[in-house]
Amino acid sequence: MSEVKYSKENLYSENVHIYSESSPNPNSMKFVVNFILIQEGDSFDFPTLESAKSSPLATELFGFKYVTRVFFMNNFITVTKDDAIGWEEANPEIRAFIKNFFLAKKPLFDETQPEQEVVLNNDSEAVKKIKGVLDEYIRPAVEMDGGAIQFHSFDAQEGTLKVLLQGSCSGCPSSMITLKAGIQNLMQRMVPQVKEVIAEGI
Repeated sequence: MSEVKYSKENLYSENVHIYSESSPNPNSMKFVVNFILIQEGDSFDFPTLESAKSSPLATELFGFKYVTRVFFMNNFITVTKDDAIGWEEANPEIRAFIKNFFLAKKPLFDETQPEQEVVLNNDSEAVKKIKGVLDEYIRPAVEMDGGAIQFHSFDAQEGTLKVLLQGSCSGCPSSMITLKAGIQNLMQRMVPQVKEVIAEGI
């Protein structure tokens, strides 16, 4: 079976299929579509309406008064809401909106969307190991829950690793438990230089 890859020229499918998945964050829902939205390795987190100005889809989702955060990655959109409405009401409304947006072939980003910055790889051996553990063991599980985890920085002297949590991970009540009981323990076992893991973006 051939792997489905991102294609800007053929971004949207003629037949849009969308389904939703719950996440560990009770206020976040993952909406999965049948085509790739974002290039592999990229993600876009919109914690406010102002931050979403480059994306018509994110901007319009903030038009629902209960939406508090929007996140894009791979083939899914994670929407976070407040407590004013339950998912039994919000889910079909958001799902129908996203489907109609893509059926109308509206742009995911407008022309002001910047090119992705190219970062030279000058990582230390410890950072390479950390990123390897993130990529192989941690990121896939986090993505399944509708979120993302990114390497932020590593203080080799203090042994402090900072990671950036996005999507459903932001504001999730269980994020800190997962961070300390799961991610930190795994990192300490596989990369002994890591003494503590701290999250940005929660």
